[in-house]
Amino acid sequence: MRYFIELSYNGSAYHGWQNQPTAISVQEVIEKGLSTLLKTPIAIVGAGRTDAGVHATQMFAHFDTDLEIDQAHLTYKLNAFLPKDVAIHEIFRVQPEAHARFDALSREYLYRISLKKNVFNVDASYYVKQQLDVEKMQKACKILFDYKDFQCFSKVNTDVKTYNCDIMKAEWFFKDDELHFVIKADRFLRNMVRAIVGTMVNIGLGKLAVDDLHTIIQSKNRSEAGYSVPGHALYLTEVAYPNDIKL
Repeated sequence: MRYFIELSYNGSAYHGWQNQPTAISVQEVIEKGLSTLLKTPIAIVGAGRTDAGVHATQMFAHFDTDLEIDQAHLTYKLNAFLPKDVAIHEIFRVQPEAHARFDALSREYLYRISLKKNVFNVDASYYVKQQLDVEKMQKACKILFDYKDFQCFSKVNTDVKTYNCDIMKAEWFFKDDELHFVIKADRFLRNMVRAIVGTMVNIGLGKLAVDDLHTIIQSKNRSEAGYSVPGHALYLTEVAYPNDIKL
């Protein structure tokens, strides 16, 4: 039987989602918890990978077991077992072939930029001291919809068959003393969101013109794009699936 887990985590203490040979990951602590509680080795598959320090307000993973599970009870027990920075929201049965990664229709990310120095959110957002031209950054968002191939924003030497992504949403907006960037696509390349934000910040600072984004994307060269902003201000906020995936 296949089960999905809906969860969230503060990624500050973790070296990303995926298991690492020499560093702690979110996947590792959940697998350890499930294996301990179910008294059998359990491996999980996540909806995607997040980098070191990146957070998720909504993440999904799946696992297989022959055991009959009281889903509500296991959710409660797993939350009690896990550290305080990982929360399980629901465990539910899905179709036998359902896949947390490959069946995801879209993923949405949020990036938070602080416009004022705030000692209470230094671990939650990225402080930019200089004045940003948000109108230019918003114009740059529209350019993203003209393209599918985003190799210029991908980490080099990454093992993917295609650099094509279908971007469905990309916009900047103000929230209190912060500037937020939301982007939604069917898939994302490694480091893609952080590289897009870094490029947009350079546009907002006047280091790049808005139309330079066309040249950058067409170059398919990571060194042409902007810097990669810090991971601690990035959040995976939504993963969408077909309605019929749940039993």
